[in-house]
Amino acid sequence: MGRSGYTDDYDDETNCLGLYRANVDRAIGGKRGQAFLREMAIALDAMPVKELVADEIVRDESHVCAIGSVAVARGIDVSDLDEYDAEAIGKTFGIAQAMAREIAFVNDDDFGSKKETPAERWTRVRAWVSEHLSPTRKDAP
Repeated sequence: MGRSGYTDDYDDETNCLGLYRANVDRAIGGKRGQAFLREMAIALDAMPVKELVADEIVRDESHVCAIGSVAVARGIDVSDLDEYDAEAIGKTFGIAQAMAREIAFVNDDDFGSKKETPAERWTRVRAWVSEHLSPTRKDAP
């Protein structure tokens, strides 16, 4: 099991997976989630080297995961943050725990069976962020 904490042990009888996925969708589509994705897109685009690492948040300013790119952009020291603690990550970044887990999964595990370079990971994660951003309304406050 990776940083996301995802497992194949969901009980289909009670639709736990379906309920959890609905929570993920609500977290990503909500006001806080969308604001975080916009901030992440800006942080990813601002990276001088378009590469992402797996299984850690921030190694140094040049070696980060997707959430780590936001930490660097905000100037947050995450050295004491456990990369496996989705609850603490969510609180630190102001997002739902389900969203923190989903981003960790997309960053670390969502690439199928092929090996992936850090640059390919950046491209895939940046595309995922774009796919999940809702269009902004010009008349919105």
